[in-house]
Parts: sequence; C-alpha cells; structure tokens
Amino acid sequence: MFLRIMAVLFGIGFIFVGVAGYLPTFMRDGMLFGYFMVDSMHNIVHIVTGVIAIMAATRYKCARFFFQLFGVLYIATAVCGYWQSGDLYMFRVNLPDNLFHFVVGIVFLLLGFSKKKVEV
Repeated sequence: MFLRIMAVLFGIGFIFVGVAGYLPTFMRDGMLFGYFMVDSMHNIVHIVTGVIAIMAATRYKCARFFFQLFGVLYIATAVCGYWQSGDLYMFRVNLPDNLFHFVVGIVFLLLGFSKKKVEV
C-alpha cells in the first residue's frame, strides 16, 4: 500500500510541476521557481510522468515497476544532462534540473527495489 500511495503522491507532484511550468506565477526570470530551466517539452514530460505514476498506482506490481523504470530513466537523464552540458536534444537542462533528476532517480530506485510487499 505504501508504494502505491507514494506513486500517487509523486504523480500529483509531477503533474503540478508540469502545469506550473506553463503558469507565469511560478516562473521567475524565465525559470520555474527561479531555478529550473523548463520549456513546453520539459513540462509535457513531467505531466506524462505524473499521469503514468498515478495509473501505475492501481496495482502494487505496476507501482514497483514504475519506480524501477523511471528511476533508471531519471538517472540516465541526469547523467546525459551533465555529459551533454545541458543539451538533451529535445530540451535544455541546467544544474538544478540535473540535481533534481538525479535525486528523483535515486528515490525512485530506492522505492522500486525496496523490500517485497508485506501483507498486513
């Protein structure tokens, strides 16, 4: 149950961040919250990630697989962001984006590869 709740919470968070990227209230100096470099493609990726997380929360195995897969994807995005100096071809990232992607990837991997489900 914990993993499914976490999937819903992360889903809501990612959808919020994706939508916030379109709202001028959350943009300072052209950056989300004044730190994160975002554009339309970046926002769409966050919204899609959030929707998939919420959909994955319907079953324990789906939530576990979501965290495992997206953990690897977000770590890979962070590594590519560093390696390519912020140019990910479809969108640009900066150091705060890379750190965010790295931390989220680590948290996702920890959740995805945590102990098996315990029945209560």
